[in-house]
Amino acid sequence: MSFVLPRRTALLSAAATLAAPAAIAQEGPIRIGEINSYSAQPAFLAPYRNAWALIQHEVNAAGGINGRRIETVFRDDAGKPEDAVRHAGELLNNERVHILAGGFLSNVGLALSDFANQNRRLFVASEPLTDALVWSRGNRYTYRLRCSTYMQAAMLVEEAAKLPPMRWATVAPNYEYGQSAVRWFKELLLRAKPGTTFVAEQFPAQGRIDAGATVQALASANPQAIFNVTFATDLTNFVRQGTTRGLFEGRTVVSMLTGEPEYLGPLGDEAPEGWIVTGYPVADIQNPGHVRFRDAYRARFNELPKLGSIVGADTVTAIAAMLRKTGSTETEHMVDGMSGLTYSGAFGEAESEFRALDHQATMGAYVGKTGLRDGRGVMLNWRYCDGKNYLPTDDVVRSMRPQG
Repeated sequence: MSFVLPRRTALLSAAATLAAPAAIAQEGPIRIGEINSYSAQPAFLAPYRNAWALIQHEVNAAGGINGRRIETVFRDDAGKPEDAVRHAGELLNNERVHILAGGFLSNVGLALSDFANQNRRLFVASEPLTDALVWSRGNRYTYRLRCSTYMQAAMLVEEAAKLPPMRWATVAPNYEYGQSAVRWFKELLLRAKPGTTFVAEQFPAQGRIDAGATVQALASANPQAIFNVTFATDLTNFVRQGTTRGLFEGRTVVSMLTGEPEYLGPLGDEAPEGWIVTGYPVADIQNPGHVRFRDAYRARFNELPKLGSIVGADTVTAIAAMLRKTGSTETEHMVDGMSGLTYSGAFGEAESEFRALDHQATMGAYVGKTGLRDGRGVMLNWRYCDGKNYLPTDDVVRSMRPQG
């Protein structure tokens, strides 16, 4: 999700000097250093951390990894790449963690990935959605769990291409995540439906949208359909202003992330109806794996999980699966162990695999339409899209990812 990172090279070089790899004793707890934007994105990351604790407890209660407990040392980067890099150095040098994990915003994830590559330490990126993380700036030491902007754009284009509109407008936060999402949606829709035109683009600053001006600019272009990538408070403000000013009347809206409970829930009875979205229909998924996770989460935290909960749970599950596979906390062994690793996630759907080709997991997403039920927003007519079906060909990936 990338701002230009001031002094990034200097910061990474300084951190690299501090964080020379140390010998790791093969006894005692296995320590994970988890860095995330807890204070900046609490709606997603509070449920994420809850689920992390739940799965870590389950792993340890079952005997840990060959008798070794998993421990996690958490750090808050406040959405700042320079703070994330500083925390990474401190976690390696002072806390002696074996693995780095986490990341929410794409610019933070890219900074942590660069750090991991310089220091030759494994980084399991939980959430950062930018494709650069595994393609143009991919490296040996970084693996990413969450399905990316390309994958979610491809899922949404599959639906959008079936619809009549030919004149589209886009709105997305002005940093790596938003720019990447718009790029792929445009490219994939033009490929699927030649003759499509894009008549307006709006890129408001993340967390500081002027929703009235944004809505007015989109309406002035008179699109037939809108692709939206805003989330959190920006989404709430955009929906309210768009509804008040009639932007959505008679127009198709396709929207990334909007079906996630952490973003749909706060809209209450103002939730839009009929938007095509990616998300998580938490209360309606009834496969046994998901029911087990949902019931365990609700029993412990007295609430339904959110999409952040899925990402937190799956990150710990994947790390534990890798540790069982390798039987080692030596970095190069763990990095090799992540390649081709499969695990069963909290969605309870198809197994996910961390692809050897680009280190992208095949975790999927749900696509459906927004609706109202009992005065709150829900996903309707949804289906699960297996991530492995929404990636470019291997040859295209090789052309984008650095070799060696």
